Amino acid sequence: MLDTLVKEGYVAKYDLVEDGTAAKNIRITLKYGKDKNEKIISGLKRISKPGLRVYASSENVPKVFGGLGTAIISTNQGVITDKAARKLGIGGEVLCYIW
Repeated sequence: MLDTLVKEGYVAKYDLVEDGTAAKNIRITLKYGKDKNEKIISGLKRISKPGLRVYASSENVPKVFGGLGTAIISTNQGVITDKAARKLGIGGEVLCYIW
């Protein structure tokens, strides 16, 4: 999912960090505009939850704010954006909306 966010321009980079324990942490560097107070991500909404999975068919892939935002969808092709899902003509589980 982080690879998709990097490709879409919402995240600058991410790194896997080992702190000596068995668990690994992910360090995410967010992206900002020219002015450091200008945020690239203004909102994020989780759609699918463990108790309620939300699926979209290839005809009903959601558009976020009329195409200004991005829906992240888990498909049999991997985790992709709503634009890529429409282009491939596939549906899947809607994970979240980002705008």
